[in-house]
Amino acid sequence: MGDQRVDVISQLRAAIKGQVITPDDTTYDKARTGFYGGFDARPAVIARPVDAADVSAVVSIARDSDTELAVRSGGHSVAGHSTSEGGIVLDLSAMKALDIDVQGQTVWAEAGLTAGEVLSATAAYGLAVGFGDTGSVGIGGITLGGGIGFLVRKYGLTIDDLLAAELVTADGQIRQVDADTNQDLFWAIRGGGGNFGVVTRFRYRLHPVDMILGGMLILPASPELIASFVAEAEAAPEELSAIAMVMTAPPMPFLPPEAHGKLILMTLMVYAGDIEAGERAIAPFRALATPIADMIRPMRYIEMYPPEAEEYHPVAASRTMFLDSVDEQTAALMLEHLRKSSGQMSVTQIRVLGGAVARVPADATAFAHRNRRMMVNVAALYGQPDEASVHEAWVSAFASALAQGEAGAYVNFLGNEGEAGVRAAYPGATWDRLARIKAQYDPTNLFRLNQNISPAVDAVRPGESDGAAT
Repeated sequence: MGDQRVDVISQLRAAIKGQVITPDDTTYDKARTGFYGGFDARPAVIARPVDAADVSAVVSIARDSDTELAVRSGGHSVAGHSTSEGGIVLDLSAMKALDIDVQGQTVWAEAGLTAGEVLSATAAYGLAVGFGDTGSVGIGGITLGGGIGFLVRKYGLTIDDLLAAELVTADGQIRQVDADTNQDLFWAIRGGGGNFGVVTRFRYRLHPVDMILGGMLILPASPELIASFVAEAEAAPEELSAIAMVMTAPPMPFLPPEAHGKLILMTLMVYAGDIEAGERAIAPFRALATPIADMIRPMRYIEMYPPEAEEYHPVAASRTMFLDSVDEQTAALMLEHLRKSSGQMSVTQIRVLGGAVARVPADATAFAHRNRRMMVNVAALYGQPDEASVHEAWVSAFASALAQGEAGAYVNFLGNEGEAGVRAAYPGATWDRLARIKAQYDPTNLFRLNQNISPAVDAVRPGESDGAAT
């Protein structure tokens, strides 16, 4: 195996213009570290391509040498898929070209960019893409999984603004995909994750989003208030998107000391529209209770993405699901389970959907949960690896208690939950169609370090039609 690794490294150095990092390099430890803690894999080599041709070369070398391949955009994989033990990490972070068409309100962005980098650039023109809620997330991961963020009710998912992409498939080919070209791949990458190739750049529709009314509103947590907040979020104009977190108050400087350690409802809100109309839309939330902290104000949209500490690498146990109701009984259940957690910080996150998300047909993209009313995630952050089993048991029991209706999961927040978890993200016909497309373009499952979709055994090969409507 050692000789094979040396040969792979030599091939990479000869084949790509970008950087090739090995365990002997002083930058190796930093280069192999992703956002989330708890993962300590040591790849044989980290390749940083500078263009699509470099990516094609890395993919071809990994395929021909039968070497495990991990693809990293921003390194935020909850399941640790951003790295490999003994394999190749294809790190896209050197690919940051950005081409903004201000008049046409579109942007081509390479996959090494983070959401914050793209939004900082487009903010200069009062334009934005609807990404998530964290600036350091790579645009590759969030886009391929769907993308649920601060503009979700007004403009939909990130994939609803994806107009085209360039990707390298397992055969090393560089393919262009859009609504008219390679429609099967275009359908699959809008929600199907990294199963189908390495996207090297994305073309997004931009929206006029500059000044917004937004920020943090913190309220005391009770079953009545949580249920009322969710009801108000569903009834609010679509310009308003909110992320509500039921959690134990950390000792944040803007909170009064008496709130520290108490259960609170910490919310992040964005009204993307007229400021006066936004004040009217947010008034019912402020009226639910005397706020513990109210930092909602007119601001530029980019201010919702503050800088993050580079040394922050949280370790967490988590579960993701979709719900159709958070009434007082469900809210009481949340508070009960949060009180039982021994994590450093435990949280239930609620994101009300609807609006623009729900107006897109469920089969139009590989994101199949458009009819669900809200996404809920439960998590416990902890410090020591030997605590993992305790917190995994807690999130499993919590998620089981909360479950409603048909099982569902948001692939970008899915941990290592096996095929059952992936199938919850891609139910029924969505899984079947993705498996056929997977077999067409990656029959040997080269791209398997992801929430993996197994290639269908009876599928046709590239150049043929999969028979599915596009």
